[in-house]
Amino acid sequence: MQTPDPAPDRPSVLPTLFASHGAPLFALEPGMSGLALNTWAKSLVPAPRGVVVLSPHWIARGPSVMCAAQPATWHDFSGFPAELYQLQYPAPGSPTLAQEILDLLQRAAMPAQPDLQRPFDHGAWVVLMHLFPQANVPVVQLALPFGWNPEQVYALGAALQGLRASGVLLVGSGSMTHNLSEFSGAGAASEPAPYVAEFCRWVEARLVQGDIRTLFDYLAQAPHARRAHPSDDHFLPLFFALGAAGAAARPHYLSREVLYGMLAMDALVLQ
Repeated sequence: MQTPDPAPDRPSVLPTLFASHGAPLFALEPGMSGLALNTWAKSLVPAPRGVVVLSPHWIARGPSVMCAAQPATWHDFSGFPAELYQLQYPAPGSPTLAQEILDLLQRAAMPAQPDLQRPFDHGAWVVLMHLFPQANVPVVQLALPFGWNPEQVYALGAALQGLRASGVLLVGSGSMTHNLSEFSGAGAASEPAPYVAEFCRWVEARLVQGDIRTLFDYLAQAPHARRAHPSDDHFLPLFFALGAAGAAARPHYLSREVLYGMLAMDALVLQ
């Protein structure tokens, strides 16, 4: 198991975050990744004035923004232990921050729709439970637009980049690998499949080099890309975090954990 890199100093402009949310059980079984997220979030002093999360579990026809003042917690999964369905994440929403997002997307020629009913899906609240367990930081979710490619999702993040200077944490929540067809029922500590490390470390090398153009073409160039991501929805949030961080950003890894042999839980800060 690799050791996380040393924590960086708290910057005046917030970094962005890509966090793998894995399976819903991550809420109850934090492992190394949940602990790493919690430890890192404690370094954000003062706490962010708000968090914006793009999750692959909200896919809309175009950009959409959660505008509710008190979003509900949605248990958008089935077949898990009963205690998982009792969990709530009662963080407030922020209509004010939602309007800022709508305005920024309008200026970037990406007009977005407000959504007053959208609850927190597990791609958001499972990660947030580790980042801010007291649920005291306002949260706004952003939809992943259907059919958008990596460049478009990168541009979506870039349109919101200015929020970082005003105390807003921008988060892409997905998974570094996400081939659930390979889940065999083996334990979380199962030996990782070789392709998982090959794909993840290829991505890491591109991030360290700042080679975003090659990352955009990951399906053609990354080893085992289609096996790692039979569909791209859980990988695209990485491009949201990259766009929000800017072209000069480089990764600081919080976790490189792999669960169930095939689910890479990479979490990384971009700054």
